[in-house]
Amino acid sequence: MRVVALSETSAAMAELVGGKAARLGELIRLGERVPSGFCVTTEAYRSGVVPEAEIAEAYARLGGGPVAVRSSATTEDLPDASFAGQHDTVLGVDGTQELIAAVRTCWDSLHGARAVAYRDAHDIGHAGVRMAVVVQRMVDPEAAGVLFTANVLTGCRAEMLVDAAPGLGTAVVDGAVAVDHYVLDGSVPDVGGCLTSSQLAELRRVGERLQDHFGGPQDVEWAVDGDGIWLLQSRPITTLFPMPPATGKPLPRVYVEFGTVQGMLRPVTPMGMATLRSQIEAMLASLGVRAEVVDIGGRLYGDLTDLARSRTARKRLVKLLAVDFGPRAQAAMEHVLADPRFAPGPTAKTGARPGAPGTAARAVAGIVRALARPDKARARLWRAVDRLREASAVPDGPRTAADRLAFAEARDAADGPDDIAWPIVAGMLAATLPAHLLRGVATPDEIHTVLGGMPHNVTIEMDLALWRVAQRAAAHRDLFLGTAPQELAARYLRGSLPDVGLDTFLRAYGHRGVAEVDLGVPRWAEDPAPVLAMVANHLRLTDPDQAPDRRFAAAAATAEATLRDIARRARRRPVRGRIAVFLLRRARALAGLREAGKFAGLYRLRSVRDQLLLIGAELTAAGRLEQADDIMFLTLDEVRAALPGDTGLHAVVARRRAEHRRELRRRTVPVALLSDGTDVEALLPAPPATDGVLTGVGAAAGRATGPARVVTDPATARIEPGEILVAATTDPGWTPLFLTAGALVTETGAVMAHGPTVAREYGIPAVISVPGATRAITTGQVVTVDGAAGTVTVGTPAL
Repeated sequence: MRVVALSETSAAMAELVGGKAARLGELIRLGERVPSGFCVTTEAYRSGVVPEAEIAEAYARLGGGPVAVRSSATTEDLPDASFAGQHDTVLGVDGTQELIAAVRTCWDSLHGARAVAYRDAHDIGHAGVRMAVVVQRMVDPEAAGVLFTANVLTGCRAEMLVDAAPGLGTAVVDGAVAVDHYVLDGSVPDVGGCLTSSQLAELRRVGERLQDHFGGPQDVEWAVDGDGIWLLQSRPITTLFPMPPATGKPLPRVYVEFGTVQGMLRPVTPMGMATLRSQIEAMLASLGVRAEVVDIGGRLYGDLTDLARSRTARKRLVKLLAVDFGPRAQAAMEHVLADPRFAPGPTAKTGARPGAPGTAARAVAGIVRALARPDKARARLWRAVDRLREASAVPDGPRTAADRLAFAEARDAADGPDDIAWPIVAGMLAATLPAHLLRGVATPDEIHTVLGGMPHNVTIEMDLALWRVAQRAAAHRDLFLGTAPQELAARYLRGSLPDVGLDTFLRAYGHRGVAEVDLGVPRWAEDPAPVLAMVANHLRLTDPDQAPDRRFAAAAATAEATLRDIARRARRRPVRGRIAVFLLRRARALAGLREAGKFAGLYRLRSVRDQLLLIGAELTAAGRLEQADDIMFLTLDEVRAALPGDTGLHAVVARRRAEHRRELRRRTVPVALLSDGTDVEALLPAPPATDGVLTGVGAAAGRATGPARVVTDPATARIEPGEILVAATTDPGWTPLFLTAGALVTETGAVMAHGPTVAREYGIPAVISVPGATRAITTGQVVTVDGAAGTVTVGTPAL
């Protein structure tokens, strides 16, 4: 079948007629007004010969005259890939020969540069793609445009958007003219522009019907003439961030993204999500905080609605977000608190619940004890870490899959949590409070300097240990710089890589990795390729003064000198000044411990991961999984149910892997969401535009200029000495890149988060919370990072 009437197509025929024609057929079956036409199928494309006679016959049945000729590829209008504008459309085609030529044009566009790049970006293979072509009678419209059944600017699913212009809709989709823009929120729309209120109301009704039928928000092309509205296309909106889970509650709810705390915006695997949710909820509960943790788009979000509506908790909520969530989350929450829908009501919950007995007393005692004797507090903390490491070991002896699963399901032994928690909290308080106490005496930049070169930070010690590996690898410089990290890793695992101390490094830090809080992500001990890529980066550092150990020592010396200078000036305020200086000294003794709690928890994650992978291998051998790490796309309950049965899990894993890959491509993640899908930041007023200057928050003192390096995956990143590292966010697995970077720029974060903390340790400037930095800056552009001003000045590409 090489030519088929459009009215005979359906969703079941997508492989034959392509995505666009299949969906147009669905619209016809729904009774919507669609211009009549036909489809040249993928069978014709596969044959390589245009079926001229059949096309001429179908064109004659259509009555001849002007037609629109549009591509309908088999990969078009997919739920996660719209291919909008990637293939060719030819309008106003009149005559058989012109029509045949237009069909060839559409065929050729399947492998045009735009379409190939788009498929590559969406991990869609080229070999199996086929092209069908839709031919429809041209509409002579009074107006035309696009209907979005969700607000694509804010994400709100309760609003629809209409862009319209007089004449053909191509002017709208091509951005060639100024359009009339309408927001349809269910109220009577403003009358004006090229559409009437009745036409807008009808478009909203059309949108509701199509969204209900196709099961999700739609991007609809339409045209209106004297007879009414014609539908030209309906495809999924693929750019919206996923909706929060339905709660069935009438009032809106607010969710804040928790991954920022760990410097991780990538999606979490299903197995990792289950582990993290329970851990975070337990931690919050112990502090007396009510906040359900939910999965939205594979990211961890906390439902802070009860806190926002609490008369008491809302007073301190914005301040509480400062430490770990940063200024972007604070600004979003300030907007939420000003929204009347989140005002405390007569039955508002407190947002908090009693913690464990004596929690407050233990907290005060633990913090005071740590501040009074920081050396002893550190010793207690590291003894507790050692106990957790020992407790995380898997018991000896033969183990069944059920035994391994029981180990994975067991709760962490809470051995000495106070010995770990309160010294860390004490250090964070000691680092945070002096800025307020020293206002007018010391600048924020000076406070950041004092917090640089901080000792007792396990992540810094890891980075310096990696530097020592690089120093030993210098004897094999050509090998490490001239061989791909994956090949070096394979040699190491085979035992054929020269001994440069990598064994020792991985024994100490092999349980770590990028996105290390996700149980589903490989550890460095499993795949040392990222570590070897970082070793290669270090080998490119040839200036002895820029060696990480020297930079760290210089930052520490500068911090101590600055602290002495502040102490001298603070004498003008005998009480506040003395307290502030005391706290700064305690910060230098304790704030570096911030990474220790997470570092300790990673031991058990590695052990659990190892046991799950062994179960995955058994399920693979039994034919229930394709490969061992498929188990990371299941939950523990699903694994338990699968052990005694013979049911294959391939379909479940394939679907979740596809969702995970799709979310991995997402470059931005909302810091705060409402339950209707609204990205709260999209509602905030835009900051004043300044040509070439991006504004964020200064988080590490100093000023540096250099070529930018935009990095999305640290495992494969190459950072030349002095380059400015630009990333959406960073976690401890990124920090070895800081050893050669000249400065750090991130889109998210808080001053006390992992990235800025480590940047201060090395004395490199850092500006955080720069929205859209990875899009506004391109690799090679010369940028100036000013940690004091909180600005990034973008220049031109380096020559």
